[in-house]
Amino acid sequence: QVQLVESGGGLVQAGGSLRLSCAASGRTLNRYTMNWFRQAPGKEREFVAGISWSGGRTLYTDSVKGRFYISRDNAKNTVYLQMNSLKPEDTAVYYCAADSSSSVRTTYGGMAYWGKGTLVTVSS
Repeated sequence: QVQLVESGGGLVQAGGSLRLSCAASGRTLNRYTMNWFRQAPGKEREFVAGISWSGGRTLYTDSVKGRFYISRDNAKNTVYLQMNSLKPEDTAVYYCAADSSSSVRTTYGGMAYWGKGTLVTVSS
């Protein structure tokens, strides 16, 4: 079992930055592809970013390309999401998810483990 705990969410003005962290316990993350998803009120959960177990491959949804950056530190069993130039439409609960697949997948149905999420609110 893997337990994932997100942190770093909060209230920020448009144009600001936040860095989310996802700390894992129970098992090492270095064989999992790691992902961030988000869910805004009244909307479906959507893929935001993913990173391969080695960190050598990343994938982003179009709306965050050039603004968000995913990274991981396997020694610390932690994954990060640096979010810059935040917009009100980025407001959502952000979830960390671990995937046993070697490929970065964008469908939330295939994830093995989920965190409980951290709320990001971007004011205009």
